Amino acid sequence: SVSNAAAVTFPAATGGTNTITHFGIGTDTSGAGNLLFSGALTASLAVSSGITPAFAIGALTTTAD
Repeated sequence: SVSNAAAVTFPAATGGTNTITHFGIGTDTSGAGNLLFSGALTASLAVSSGITPAFAIGALTTTAD
């Protein structure tokens, strides 16, 4: 089991409204890439224009079998 050791912050949203329920860790920053790990958030995150999505240290945890 591993968790993020540093805060994860994304750029501010520029439009639309979405609810984030899961996260993924992959090998590429764009395109198809390879998904290595994924997990559900313990609480969903509502994101709309002007909101800067961020996750505190230890907020994202996944387990490798």
